Amino acid sequence: RQRQMCIRDRLFKGDVLRVFFHGRIISVAIVLAFLVGCTPSSEDGEGVAPANSSSQVFRWKMITTWPKNLPGLGVAPERLADHLRVMSNGRLDIKVYGAGELVGGMEVFDAVSQGTAEMGHGAAYYWRGKIPAAQMFATVPFGMTAQEMNGWLHYGGGLELWRELYKPFDIVPFTTGNSGVQMGGWFNKEILSVDDLQGLKMRIPGLGGEVLARAGGSPQQLPLAEVYTALQTGVIDATELVGPYNDLAQSIHTVAKYYYYPGWHEPGSTLETLINKGAWESLPPDLQEMIAVATRAINEDMLSEFTAKNNAALDVLIEEHGVELRAFPEDVIYKLREISKGLVKESMQENDLSRRIYSSYMEFLESVENYHRISEQAFLEARADASTN
Repeated sequence: RQRQMCIRDRLFKGDVLRVFFHGRIISVAIVLAFLVGCTPSSEDGEGVAPANSSSQVFRWKMITTWPKNLPGLGVAPERLADHLRVMSNGRLDIKVYGAGELVGGMEVFDAVSQGTAEMGHGAAYYWRGKIPAAQMFATVPFGMTAQEMNGWLHYGGGLELWRELYKPFDIVPFTTGNSGVQMGGWFNKEILSVDDLQGLKMRIPGLGGEVLARAGGSPQQLPLAEVYTALQTGVIDATELVGPYNDLAQSIHTVAKYYYYPGWHEPGSTLETLINKGAWESLPPDLQEMIAVATRAINEDMLSEFTAKNNAALDVLIEEHGVELRAFPEDVIYKLREISKGLVKESMQENDLSRRIYSSYMEFLESVENYHRISEQAFLEARADASTN
């Protein structure tokens, strides 16, 4: 545009018209010189590309709550950074740091809020001490599955509420991963009844930890990187992690004997990308759109990866390492479910926004549960019946 204006001005001044009018021929050298005169100059500052032009490179830091390159959880932010680097042709260059490399795993939210890093990757229930309602955007005991969470967040108003909740902290959240229904956890003693939960020291975050506390247990919140040593030294008696694929990589089977299911506390654990509001607003619209699309892609990619690899990893744990797979007794599940019903509602009464989040979540869950009863659940039961005949 600047060159066009320059050429137009010179034409109006008669620099070229005068030559044509006299029947002369402009040489190639003159034409080139003319055009060079209209080329933006960086020496005097005229014509320099604006700061938010398509040529600007944004070099960002992304901090995570996971050990570096942990399968599934830790690899997801690396893949996100790689995709964005390619999609943006290098204009968005993100370096990923594992837990403890720049800040501790539980310090990610504050670091992004303060602008220490432009991006973070973690799970919303880690911030429950600061924002109790954040837990609803990670997972709820006996709540929504991964597919249902995605429906609520992206088509049921959940994401808008999530961003409203984080707005005072100058953070913009995006869904970026889901592990699906997790395992119930690793235990160094058998769980035969509700009595065995009494005094149980278990690493379990979020609302699941609060449910365990009301059942008589002692929930502990530890970063993933500290779990192995805590189990090995007896600091904790049990831990929930994710599922066989992740748990095998962490070698938890070498310090715990019993592996329980189902993961009542995390039926569809959504992970998040946190972006500092100022950093987000500094991006041109096309890079913002790339992030929005890439995070959704990683969200689906992680669930696909866990679905594909969990069963093979479980076979390795059982057949090669002798892990004892156990189901929680019915009375234990019943007790935990009854506690969950009242506790989730009670914990979401802090203010009007918390109540709106709870109402939105529960209304969507009831609606989707009614449909899944005659679709997903009915099909799985029919398939199971067919396989036994």
